[in-house]
Amino acid sequence: MANFREAQPPVNYERMPQKRILCIDMKSFYASCAAVMEGLDPRECYLAVVGDEQRMGSVVLAASPKLKKEFGIKTGSRLYEIPKDPRIRIVEPKMSVFLRVSMEITRLFHRYVPKEAIHVYSVDESFLQLDGTARLWGEAYAVAEQIKDELEREFQLPCSIGIGPNMLMAKLALDLEAKKTGIALWTYEDVPKKLWPVAPLREMWGIGSRLERRLNNLGIFSVGQLAHYDLKKLEEKFGIIGNQLYYHAWGVDLSEIGAPIMEGQISFGRSQILLRDYKKEEEIRCVILEMCEEVARRAREHGMAGRTISLGIGYSADEGGGGFHRARTIPDPTNVTEDLYHVCLGLFKENYSGKTVRQISVTLSNVVPDQFMQLDLFDPNRWKRRQLGYAMDRIRRKYGSGSLLRAVSYTEAGTGRIRAGLIGGHKS
Repeated sequence: MANFREAQPPVNYERMPQKRILCIDMKSFYASCAAVMEGLDPRECYLAVVGDEQRMGSVVLAASPKLKKEFGIKTGSRLYEIPKDPRIRIVEPKMSVFLRVSMEITRLFHRYVPKEAIHVYSVDESFLQLDGTARLWGEAYAVAEQIKDELEREFQLPCSIGIGPNMLMAKLALDLEAKKTGIALWTYEDVPKKLWPVAPLREMWGIGSRLERRLNNLGIFSVGQLAHYDLKKLEEKFGIIGNQLYYHAWGVDLSEIGAPIMEGQISFGRSQILLRDYKKEEEIRCVILEMCEEVARRAREHGMAGRTISLGIGYSADEGGGGFHRARTIPDPTNVTEDLYHVCLGLFKENYSGKTVRQISVTLSNVVPDQFMQLDLFDPNRWKRRQLGYAMDRIRRKYGSGSLLRAVSYTEAGTGRIRAGLIGGHKS
């Protein structure tokens, strides 16, 4: 690490953005909202938000900090894993209420900055750019303290805030320090001592377990090693993502508020934990078709089409867990449901081992604007299928997502009819 600190940085930090960015995360948002609604203290109670109290295999959507710490129950746990303890409160989600609270929190942010200086990253996390507000509100740390106090006073909800000179540094300050301390301020000078020691790599935002394994295969196990790896080799191995990883390891990010922090990773995906065991192949194929429909619809809503289609299958923990995640790239970009399903069906047939399925994911990536379509003499109806998809989307926008469903959604295996009545995948 000493050698890292002595190294000459590949960038001149004086020329890099010196913004005042806050990254605000509402702690255990769903569980905290549910606790306040039940008249409980989010920090002191033992509460779990569960998708369906009537199903013992139902997934825990959120858990209060004390329930996580003392009982080991976290997001993704199952209802049957929650101990029979009288202190533990189990509630079902009220997604419409959670979303209204999230919007009210955003309105609170409007007191400090205009709407164009706010980027709502998720229902419980937002970025605020404070540039130009110092005379009104003071330094960034003081503003963070004030916002934190107001959120607790007005909503009784705790939060953590990371502060940095760009969106990436604010996010890293949040994830790696503020979630333990409450508020953390990072500058470029903090990169060697705070960012480079981070290991394993998946602890750094933007690096998942699959990417971590690929970096490990190159002998990169810490952010410091990533920062000092040969840039050309990273670009040869990962393309533009390799360039971004390298400069992110130095704390450099040129994204503007509202832009993706990791450009080039745009994709459209859907993941579903099934409500029961799926053992018959025809039932599994029904759910895959429904999910291909949803992923294709999301891509069309954004005017995008993709070349790489991924299918993930997770097996039941009762049979040893595991599963597979495979992807296939096709010559021409698509957002047609049947195209996605055809590829996913092929991946399923090639890799399915016959075990009980409890989780399915479908992703469309390697996307481009859906402006042109390559016509195929051997598939003259392809253009009609594309236009049919957009026509179906217009009907759903006007009359609701459940107004037009595929026949498989009305079978015993289908899940689309149930999910059409949910908000964010859960009860309203």
